[in-house]
Amino acid sequence: MVRIKPFAAVRPPKSIVEEVAARPYDVLDSKEAKAEAGEKSLLHITKPEIDFSPIIDEHSSQAYGKAVENFRKWQEKGWLVQDDRPYYYIYAQTMDGRTQYGLVVCAHTDDYAEGRIKKHELTRKEKEDDRMVHVRIQDANIEPVFFSYPDNDEVSSIIGRYISRAPEYDFVAEDGFGHHFWIIDNRDDIDRITEIFKDIPAFYVADGHHRTAAAARVGAEKKAANPSHRGDEEYNWFMAVAFPESQLKIIDYNRVVKDLNGLSPEEFLGRLAADFDITELGGKELSDGKTGTEKCRPAHLHNFSMYLGGKWYSLEAKPGRYNDSDPIGVLDVTILSDLVLDRILGIKDLRTDKRIDFVGGIRGLGELARRVDSGEMAVAFALYPVSMKQLVDIADSGNIMPPKTTWFEPKLRSGLAIHKLESDRL
Repeated sequence: MVRIKPFAAVRPPKSIVEEVAARPYDVLDSKEAKAEAGEKSLLHITKPEIDFSPIIDEHSSQAYGKAVENFRKWQEKGWLVQDDRPYYYIYAQTMDGRTQYGLVVCAHTDDYAEGRIKKHELTRKEKEDDRMVHVRIQDANIEPVFFSYPDNDEVSSIIGRYISRAPEYDFVAEDGFGHHFWIIDNRDDIDRITEIFKDIPAFYVADGHHRTAAAARVGAEKKAANPSHRGDEEYNWFMAVAFPESQLKIIDYNRVVKDLNGLSPEEFLGRLAADFDITELGGKELSDGKTGTEKCRPAHLHNFSMYLGGKWYSLEAKPGRYNDSDPIGVLDVTILSDLVLDRILGIKDLRTDKRIDFVGGIRGLGELARRVDSGEMAVAFALYPVSMKQLVDIADSGNIMPPKTTWFEPKLRSGLAIHKLESDRL
């Protein structure tokens, strides 16, 4: 069973929330962040390298020092203010007319260490280390992680009562997604939510595997350094936004590859024909506009779309080339990796090979065609998205999905709530 607790969030006054709130650190490169960051933007804290001209290495001591300086300044200027006591919060997001309602909570680091916070992806040590440094130097979880949990009617009922009120924050970001935020301020409701989650069997990491692992490592580090450790210290907890499973939607996470491993396009198509039924769909115009995009989007599991030499193709995996009874083998990312990326293109490790890159489906199929047409990449593959059921089944079985399998939208905005590990108000 999972443990949660309320916390006194550090957050912006409602009058400037749109100026402070920012996209997550890992969906922007440094140049994009510098162009996007206004004066009060949290990007100055999450991507502090942008405050230097020219932009410096994000992993340098100067950048880390600037992050600490900026977090302090934002509080001194009143752009970030800590609440007077611990609360739970509701964070809702609206995309394409669909709204999902998450609870902003503190989760326990021991639940991650003991497997009650379940992961479905491997992490990369260098990214974990970087996030660990940020948590350690700030003594805070600046950005939340994104969890799912099994639907619970009573939690939904409590949330339903609060969302009938006017929200504390309510804005539409530049990408067209709506962000809405309420404070659960009734003590009985707070206590009841804490009790309900004692019967929730697990959290599932949807997005933020590196931040989750980093938070758990910092908690363990602080525990080891404290001879008077009791277990109730604030550093045992980290910030998460938890959504009911039924409200979440996973979108496609696609692949682009720099070269054809010495093959000509014709030879490559010939090699593919051994394992796939191939149908030519049309030219790059299919990447633009709803009608064209739908025509070249994968239609179902084991159906792939490929962009090669200015043309879109449908690839249908032939029977017997995959194992539908294997929770990992049934995944399209596994099929593509085994039959194409490894066998034909020689890409053995998706986590380290520099010849492959990954493109979230939110960027559209046009982005795949653009990167191939530019000459940067030689071929692109669009995949059918995995389901929440597949994610949960794999996490419950203790298995790990291949890298870059899931892409959740909308992304959580950073800056709506921050959790201090040495809270001023416990």
